[in-house]
Amino acid sequence: MSTLKEEVRIRGKKLKERKDLAPRPLLNAVDAIALIVGIVIGAGIFRTPSLVAGNVDSGGMMLLVWIFGGAVSLIGALCYAELTTTFPNTGGDYHFLMRAFGKRTAFLFAWARMSVIQTGSIALLAFIFGDYVAQIYYLGVHSAVIYAALLVVALTAINIVGIHIGAGAQKFFTAVEVLGIILIIGVGFLIIPEAPDTSSIFTPVNTGGNSLGLAMVFVLLTFGGWNEAAYISAEIKKGKKKIAVALIASLLLITLVYFLVNLAFLRGLGLEGMAASNAVAGDLLGVAFGQTGIVVMSLLVAIAAMTSANATIFTGARSNYALGRDFPSFSYLGKWKSRLEGPVNAFLVQGAIALILVSFGLFSRSGFETMIDYTAPVFWFFLLLVGISLFVLRKKEPLKKRPFRVPLYPILPLIFCLSSAYLLYSSIAYTGWGALAGIAVLAVGMFIILLNPSIAERSTSNKNNV
Repeated sequence: MSTLKEEVRIRGKKLKERKDLAPRPLLNAVDAIALIVGIVIGAGIFRTPSLVAGNVDSGGMMLLVWIFGGAVSLIGALCYAELTTTFPNTGGDYHFLMRAFGKRTAFLFAWARMSVIQTGSIALLAFIFGDYVAQIYYLGVHSAVIYAALLVVALTAINIVGIHIGAGAQKFFTAVEVLGIILIIGVGFLIIPEAPDTSSIFTPVNTGGNSLGLAMVFVLLTFGGWNEAAYISAEIKKGKKKIAVALIASLLLITLVYFLVNLAFLRGLGLEGMAASNAVAGDLLGVAFGQTGIVVMSLLVAIAAMTSANATIFTGARSNYALGRDFPSFSYLGKWKSRLEGPVNAFLVQGAIALILVSFGLFSRSGFETMIDYTAPVFWFFLLLVGISLFVLRKKEPLKKRPFRVPLYPILPLIFCLSSAYLLYSSIAYTGWGALAGIAVLAVGMFIILLNPSIAERSTSNKNNV
């Protein structure tokens, strides 16, 4: 009898532990909206508008592309909401892909995140930092590359020694980013005169026949983050119907902000002026306030890019650390240095890869654009797989309780998969050599799987960290 009681007690304790580990509904809809908007709106909005402008033939088309980007992001976020509420897990995409397709696909995603997606994002943000700091102090033709490399080295070193930006500083930097957006909208609409209308005669930079597809690649890069923001869906109070409300409201708000920012750029610089700029926000304030405006805006954007890069370096190293713990072949990454309280090896490897990617800027017209080329095909490939996993998991686990289901299934998930496939095609067919480099690195990951069949069997029980 006592043995039975003890078994019941142990099972009850384990059940309680599982509940403690599961996401708890602590957020209201307003909290969720604030988090999603904060995650999505980043430094990219200060750089990508010029690339979008260079791939459309009218101002109206440019604004329409931004609206369409918001709609695609919303559909994708609804698909993620079903996955995250049905299979809540800190692994996110890694967990969905493993559940739907197996361990080899999950490993390939982890490899891509370490070598392409996360490190490419670090380099991309570093180039935004470099482009804007070069507006303040020019070091020559490779100014952006030099500043980008210095940022990667400095932030990697800061994270290794354990210095972290506190919550107060994080709020300050977020306020700086908001101030930059308000300045752009205010200056574009209220201070400077409307630029001459050049949109009717300006020819897109890209002449490969798919300018619109390439413009969408740049737009959806700027909307990037909704797929991570959707992970909070399991933590929203008062039922899962609030998820859809929070996602719809957030992405409508983000789309409105992006629309107003681009309208301000268009009004102040014209389509041709936007396309010709490497620091479009600084150039807009330069029209209004001269060199002082350029310096002020460049500082604001540089701070925003630095903050985003720091967060990406911090999270990227930890996912690489988990990769090292899960797969013996990468055990070097899975070492935590207790003295420095961090995954030092993961930081070092990540920093080295990011520096190699930054060096691409020495051989290209725009390091920022090359990084988009490098990351986009791999990013859209895995986003497409996540979309397909929704169909696979519905079939494999039909009895699994789904607190939130995608509306209009299967139409909306199919639209998401088709749009991801189109963007995958666009990012391969109409970009530069950077895309081929990204695909080649992904192919190396496939080669590692072929050489090491044991990857299919992870040797640790730590399944939720990557």
